[in-house]
Amino acid sequence: MSKIPPAITLNNGVRMPQLGFGVWQVPDDEAASVVATALEAGYRSIDTASLYANEEGTGRALAASGLPREELFVTTKLGNPDQGYDPALRAFDRSLAKLGLDYVDLYLIHWPQPRRDAYTETWRALERIAADGRARAIGVSNFQPAHLRRLAEGSDVVPAVNQIELHPQLAQQELRSLHAQLGIATEAWSPLGQGKGLLDNPVIVGIAARHERTAAQVVLRWHLHLGNVVIPKSVTPSRIRENIDVFDFELSPADLAELAALDDGTRLGPDPDTLG
Repeated sequence: MSKIPPAITLNNGVRMPQLGFGVWQVPDDEAASVVATALEAGYRSIDTASLYANEEGTGRALAASGLPREELFVTTKLGNPDQGYDPALRAFDRSLAKLGLDYVDLYLIHWPQPRRDAYTETWRALERIAADGRARAIGVSNFQPAHLRRLAEGSDVVPAVNQIELHPQLAQQELRSLHAQLGIATEAWSPLGQGKGLLDNPVIVGIAARHERTAAQVVLRWHLHLGNVVIPKSVTPSRIRENIDVFDFELSPADLAELAALDDGTRLGPDPDTLG
């Protein structure tokens, strides 16, 4: 088995593995097998969402793993149609039932949907879920600086995590700086660029060759160096194992400078200010 990833401490004292496994775009009937492979490889943090429609398959893998519940870190997210106080509480109950769990370790608002303007009410629901002990930590996903500041003005509970699109071409320096200021952990989704050419970039390929590593391993090592929580996704067993095998090499200052120069603001996913 690969080395179990190190953990970071969230702002409420909860420990979260720094490298986890994402199941975006994994069909529900394949999720149990894929998640089982990840758990066997050493991952202990699994990231799903209501919108992914694979919470049931994910839950089956968790139940079948035989691992103690306290060794697992399970994240799921509130679907966009379920924003608002009461709808969010009902949606959380459905997610928990699909996962087959008594609690989750992290529950996130998936998108801010600023035009709908319900995320502050939704956040109150998450505060209640946390107060009831059914989520060990609560946070947000895809929130921009203005959204985070508005939450901070209206609540004493600071999100533990903001999960955002983040990769070498979109390094999110402004958001990461605000997170550091507010005590929010930065979590990267699409950390490897969604298979849209990032891993073929000559700079990354060259660094990988120098270290005798894959391009994906170099990018994941970059995330870990920045302090990001990172959740690569794959359905290929060899790549699932490869992506967790990143703890026995370091990037040099020259490597890091080359990677920093790739940041050109390229966003691969939706714009959080306009989605919904």
